[in-house]
Amino acid sequence: MRKIDKIFSQRKLIPLDLYLEKILYDKNIGYYEKKNPFGVDGDYITAPNISNIFCEMIAVWLVSFWENLKKPKNLNFVELGPGNGDFCLVLLKALKNFPEASDSINIFLYEKSARLRKIQRKRINSKKVFWIKNLKKINKDPVVFFGNEFLDALPIKQFKKINRNIFEKYVGIKKNKPNFIFKKAIKKQINKLKNFHLLKNDGIIEYPEYGFKELQVVCEKINKLNGGALFIDYGYKIGKNIDTLQSIKNHKFNEINKNIGNADITSLVNFGLYKEYFESKNLLTESIINQSEFLQKMGILERAKMVGRKMNYIDKKNLNSRLRRLIHPEMMGKNFKVIFTKNKKCNFSLAFK
Repeated sequence: MRKIDKIFSQRKLIPLDLYLEKILYDKNIGYYEKKNPFGVDGDYITAPNISNIFCEMIAVWLVSFWENLKKPKNLNFVELGPGNGDFCLVLLKALKNFPEASDSINIFLYEKSARLRKIQRKRINSKKVFWIKNLKKINKDPVVFFGNEFLDALPIKQFKKINRNIFEKYVGIKKNKPNFIFKKAIKKQINKLKNFHLLKNDGIIEYPEYGFKELQVVCEKINKLNGGALFIDYGYKIGKNIDTLQSIKNHKFNEINKNIGNADITSLVNFGLYKEYFESKNLLTESIINQSEFLQKMGILERAKMVGRKMNYIDKKNLNSRLRRLIHPEMMGKNFKVIFTKNKKCNFSLAFK
C-alpha cells in the first residue's frame, strides 16, 4: 500500500475519476503498466482475441467507408486503445485483399500505456503503422477512429442523487484500504449533469468527464477533416442510475477495493449519454445497435461458413464456438453495443440502416 499512499500525499480525498486514472495508468502503480491483461494468461478476453473474423468485419466496414469517401488518396485510421495489437495485426492482413484501399489507409495506434506500446511495437512490423501520443498531430486527410472496449476503460465520476441533494464520490485511505465516501457536489459539476439531463431520477449517476475530454479532440478532427468514429463496448442505451463499476482479475470478478493496481476496473458504457455528447459536438450519430446485429449485417455468418469449409471437424467446432460468443444474445451479442458518429456531410451508414 505504500505506493498507493503516494496518490493521497497531497490530499486526503480525491475524486473517483482521478483515483481510477492513477491506479489504472500511473507509470509506477498503474494496472496497464504492469502486465499484458489480454488473453487466457491475462485477466480478460476481448473480441479480437476471440476470433479473427471479428477484425475482418471491421476491415470490410473500413474499406466500405473509404469507398464512400470517394477513395481518398490518404485516410487516417486511428485505433484507440489497441491493447496487445491483435486487432491491428488482423487488419493489416485483411487489407491486403483490398490493395487500393490498403495503399491509402495509414494506421495510427493511440495507446496510453508504455508497457502495451512496447508489446505492440514488438508484434507489429509495418511501414503503414504509426504510434501517436497526441491526437492533435493528425492535421490532414479524412480520419476514422475505432475503439473496441476503449470507452469502458476510461475513468468515470460517480454522483448520488437523493431527492434534490447531489453528492460526488471521493476516495480516501482507511485501514490501508481505499475508502469510498460521498461529499456534497459543487455547483459546476451539478450544472454539467443538468446539461445532459442526468438529474431526472434518484440513485447513482455515472458521468464520463474524463472520456468526454479524450473525445473532444476526436470530435474536432471529424468536424474538420471529415470521417467518423466507431465504438464497440459493453453497456446500455438508457441510464439506469446504478453503480456499474466492476473489477476483474484472472477472468473472475474481484472486489473493487482489493488487488489495487493488479486488477482491472471498468464501468458499463452509457451509450445514450455518449450519443447526446457527440450530437452536442455537431456530429451526426446513427442509432445504437448491438454487436450481434452489427456483425451479422457485416456478413460474419457468411464469412464463418467460408472459412469453415477448409476446416476439419474440431477446428470448425472451435470456430462456431467463438462465433457464438460474439453474436449470441446471452453472451456478447446483446450486451455489447455499437455506436457510430460522423461528420454531418457524410452519408455512410453501413450496418446501421
